Amino acid sequence: MPPTHEVTNQVPALVDYDVSDDPALLEGLRREGADWAEREVRELGALAGTERAQEWGRLANEYPPVLRTHDRVGRRIDEVEFHPHWHDLMTVAVEHGLHAAPWRQDRPGAHVARTAKFYVWSQVEPGHTCPISMTYSAVPALRHNAELAAEYEPLLAAPHYDFGLRVPTTKRGLIAGMSMTEKQGGSDVRSNTTRAVPNGDGSYVVTGHKWFTSAPMSDVFLTLAQAPGGLSCFLLPRVLPDGTRNAIHLQRLKDKLGNRSNASAEIEYNGAVGWLVGEEGRGVRTIIEMVNNTRLDCVTGSAAAMRYGTVRAVHHARHRSAFGAPLARQPLMTNVLADLAVEAEAATTLALRLAGANDRALAGDEREAAFRRLALPVSKYWVCKRCPTHAAEALECLGGNGYVEESGMPRLFRESPLSSIWEGSGNVAALDTLRAMTRQPESVEAFLAEVDLAKGADSRLDAAITAVRRDLGEQDEAEFRARRLVERLTLVLQGSLLVRHGDKAVADAFCASRLGGDWGVAFGTLPRGVDVAAIVERAGVGQ
Repeated sequence: MPPTHEVTNQVPALVDYDVSDDPALLEGLRREGADWAEREVRELGALAGTERAQEWGRLANEYPPVLRTHDRVGRRIDEVEFHPHWHDLMTVAVEHGLHAAPWRQDRPGAHVARTAKFYVWSQVEPGHTCPISMTYSAVPALRHNAELAAEYEPLLAAPHYDFGLRVPTTKRGLIAGMSMTEKQGGSDVRSNTTRAVPNGDGSYVVTGHKWFTSAPMSDVFLTLAQAPGGLSCFLLPRVLPDGTRNAIHLQRLKDKLGNRSNASAEIEYNGAVGWLVGEEGRGVRTIIEMVNNTRLDCVTGSAAAMRYGTVRAVHHARHRSAFGAPLARQPLMTNVLADLAVEAEAATTLALRLAGANDRALAGDEREAAFRRLALPVSKYWVCKRCPTHAAEALECLGGNGYVEESGMPRLFRESPLSSIWEGSGNVAALDTLRAMTRQPESVEAFLAEVDLAKGADSRLDAAITAVRRDLGEQDEAEFRARRLVERLTLVLQGSLLVRHGDKAVADAFCASRLGGDWGVAFGTLPRGVDVAAIVERAGVGQ
């Protein structure tokens, strides 16, 4: 072969490594009460890093789902065909309890363990975690109807992925979806026009058009519709108890920027049958806990994406040379890599703290419930907002190679805006923060008590907390200023967590840049004096 075809200075594939080999993840897992799950997390991490699992993720996106509305003789079937590896991804997720399994585990730390696994496995392929997240989140809403919960919850939590349209109660396990948004309203679900009319036997006839329903091949959906008593929540199965298909018609699949492995559809309820969950007129209140849990997964998924990008940027820089030295040893690249690592670690530490709060709040801890009420929307806003910027910089670390599909970085970049949109875009999260502050002032007290646990440990953090307290006291034009306030709240929370629990170099870099103001606009602008080498060393994996 001519010497022009010799391959030199190219980076080896990052395969067969442990995705869970992540100090911030493992430290948070232990700190938040789920150390008992570390072996399971490490096993899943080893699988996630294999070339085989990574190929599953690639092919599930290369060959996205296809809608089949009718069979060969014209009968309506409303089926979605997936690549076989989509089902492999789903099988692993369900068998490892990433779905509703924690709701059936009477063990402290169950939801933390699940969050850690979700973080690890979503780095293989994030699209399939959408139905996994909705299945996890559906259970609290479903419990507003004890009869339905008794029938469906054991199947939603079962460790079996049983794909196919059959009567739900005849299957070994179920997947749940959520169908709320309509084309005229989006996040304004109270403007929904879908109607639900009582049948007289406890069921309702549901008619309407849903503009965006993710995972339309789920077994059951939680749906909002206008009942005689107002906006209400309903459970609609794809197949009715008598074996007939419910009148749920898939009009088309969305052609999305990212998340391409996962089907998202416009759905027509053409006189479909559903059952009331909760009380008539209290649909939003019924489904709000589902929204809260999916918001936790938005934060976790964004943290996982940032970790994915950081690991690949560090790996590339360690093996690629330019101007006579590996990129990872060149000062400017080291600054960029360290900055990316600080952002990713702050997000991961926060995600695990939120999972711990979720666990303890569900066990009856009112203080943790109050903390979660404010911490969740502010974290959802900021961490998810940082993800696209982080993905773009991580991609750029690979240069032109990062712009090529084979690197996996374009898929990361296309996926990165999703969590900021899902379950309420940035403005919705910011306004929800203001609502929590006004209606539940105890959430502000709990939040400030949390960040004050680091008081006196870092002068830059102390100054930032003082500034935030001052901001909280200003009521003029609160809505106009909401984004800035939410950003600062998240930053002081992340800073407090890193100062108390994080790596010393990471915490110092975070406080100097994000809180102390010694930072530029782009990544790679950390100030002098930060131990960037230690941060980059901590961020890499064993290759």
